[in-house]
Amino acid sequence: METRTQLNEIREQRGISAARLAKLANVSRQTIYAIEAGDYVPNTTLALQLARILEVRVEDLFRLEAEPTAVAPPVTVDLIASTHVRKGQPVQLCRVGKRMVGVSAIPQPAMLPLADGVIVNGSERAHQAEVHVFQDDLESAKRLLIAGCDPGISLLVQHLARYDDVDTVVAPSSSQQALDWLREGKVHVAGSHLRDLPTGEYNLPVIRRLFGKNDVKVVTFAIWEQGFVVQPGNPKAIHSAADLARKDISIVNREKGAGSRELLDQKLRDAGVGHTRVKGYDRLAYGHLPAALAVSMQEADCCIATRSAARAFGLSFVPLATERYDLVIRRQNVRLPAVQALLDVLNRAAVRRRLEVLAGYDTSRTGEVLIT
Repeated sequence: METRTQLNEIREQRGISAARLAKLANVSRQTIYAIEAGDYVPNTTLALQLARILEVRVEDLFRLEAEPTAVAPPVTVDLIASTHVRKGQPVQLCRVGKRMVGVSAIPQPAMLPLADGVIVNGSERAHQAEVHVFQDDLESAKRLLIAGCDPGISLLVQHLARYDDVDTVVAPSSSQQALDWLREGKVHVAGSHLRDLPTGEYNLPVIRRLFGKNDVKVVTFAIWEQGFVVQPGNPKAIHSAADLARKDISIVNREKGAGSRELLDQKLRDAGVGHTRVKGYDRLAYGHLPAALAVSMQEADCCIATRSAARAFGLSFVPLATERYDLVIRRQNVRLPAVQALLDVLNRAAVRRRLEVLAGYDTSRTGEVLIT
């Protein structure tokens, strides 16, 4: 450590010359100059004398200045969830197997983003970036990366943080994208509500096609309703997919691979309505809440989302389908402490009550293991 001094500044403020101070302290003028230049550190006795003469504390004259901490080199991160690759972009980080995965840290109203680091260099094409990490204990943290689109996951995140000391990173995505990331080893848990058209079964057929036998564990999160999210009171009387062909109605759609988009396409086919007749079909929102937000801002008359998304913005809801949302976990991750905490939380009465009251979910099958 280096010793920094304010002797010169304080001496001049007091109107005392270096020669006068040297005489009062019984040292040479050269000693005073050497102290002020930082070339000489006085002993305790002299430091106390100088402080007494100048009527200040020793701490006012001298302080220890720590040497600058060496900046750790940036770490290479795989980017998911439409993370923007630009210098300074804040990201949240989570270790998944041998990968360090980054997700955009999205600021909330009146809050800066809760980020673990910032991008210093990267390639959008390669979906990788060099990230300057803020904290040095990131590797040892009990942290979980969940991908999916369910708004109710936020209630799980709050409970895990409060009672189990689990820090959760959520990567917003469609069900198909979440399952693809899980297969690539980029997330711990994927949420899905994809319906298999030939059988009408949710999730299990597509999971069996994507993953090998005994490769994943599948647990039910909740049963929810999806439907039309419309303006309060449904002023444009939107009740079926056929109404979406009207010229006075515009929608906001979801991205390909989203269960909501598949439901919309199915209802349009059943009604004999081509998507080119639907105003706003190509306008996308990435998630149930962003879609409902667009309706609440009157940027669209309608979207397909969960009842919980409609509740969040005080919008009206026209139910179309009851769906099962499942959590899919790779077998090698099941024993991780954070995953075990997640599975335990699904069976807690307090969490189920919050899902029922705040999100309007049916939790009668929450925690049920579909594939062991």
